[in-house]
Amino acid sequence: MSKAVTVKVYHGYGHTHNLVVYGHVFKHKAKTRQTFSNNLLINIVHLLKLFILKPYPFIQVRLSFGNQEVYQKTEYDGFFKFEWAAYENVGAGWHGVEVEALNSQGEVIAVGQGQVYVPHITQYAFISDIDDTIMVSHSATIGRRLRELFIKNPRTRKTFKDAYTHYNLLAHAHTTADQPNPFFYVSSSEWNLYDYLVETFRYNKLPEGAFLLNQIKRWKDLIKTGKTGHEGKLIRVMRIIDAFPNQKFVFFGDNSQRDPAIYTAIAEKYPENIEAVYIRNVREEMKVPAQEFLDRIAAKGIKTCLFERSAEAITHSRKLGLIPPDTLAD
Repeated sequence: MSKAVTVKVYHGYGHTHNLVVYGHVFKHKAKTRQTFSNNLLINIVHLLKLFILKPYPFIQVRLSFGNQEVYQKTEYDGFFKFEWAAYENVGAGWHGVEVEALNSQGEVIAVGQGQVYVPHITQYAFISDIDDTIMVSHSATIGRRLRELFIKNPRTRKTFKDAYTHYNLLAHAHTTADQPNPFFYVSSSEWNLYDYLVETFRYNKLPEGAFLLNQIKRWKDLIKTGKTGHEGKLIRVMRIIDAFPNQKFVFFGDNSQRDPAIYTAIAEKYPENIEAVYIRNVREEMKVPAQEFLDRIAAKGIKTCLFERSAEAITHSRKLGLIPPDTLAD
């Protein structure tokens, strides 16, 4: 356990007039170094360490972005959120930010570095769930979900066949390689797993994007990982849409938990902002309820697709024009 105060800054997003960055301040946090071992014990110990921490509540934090400074306080769980407008126009791409934790005398006691992503002006943006949409997670069964977390490391976690192909085709459709379409990864998994997920996505060459995860948990709540906070997921998705009111979005989820209901509620609130909704059928017993939700979404004039294999979703995306018909997969 490290006794030093630490600041963790997650990837932010936004545009000139509305920039958003999230993070945590910890009083104590277990030292972790991922070795990507196939040793079961090493992987278990590493995962447990991600949940051994003590948040720093109600401490002042200061964000520096260019020549701007913005102040905020952490919440009871050490979480902070900065939302601000830039003094000057911010170009598309990734931009560095710095967040400092200040003690009661205003002295800097810890510093964290992060990045905020400003999308290029593109045709579509994509919001995707993670567990059982991209990664095989067995979220509906806590025992199988914990088994996936414990026995595997970020580089041995299995992703669905052709999910990489589909997402990268979408990221580069109707744009250039240096101006990819933006991806937002929204999950009920906790912020504890942020670095774990980023490594999994990079190793599998999925598009870079901003992650929006669930409230951090302590080690005693590890058994509940990924099982709570679905209402928060609804709010996180709506915040993204509110941040980009002129953007068209495409949603990806699955029917292992509540994605169909969440996306239906959002589609009924923001029908003009949503181009299509894709739901991966991972629970056959939930196929009919999922299709009923998609029918409600389709009634709003939004394209829908219930699929089992990513190859089916790719074909559907080509038919919609989300992917040009002559674009080849890697």
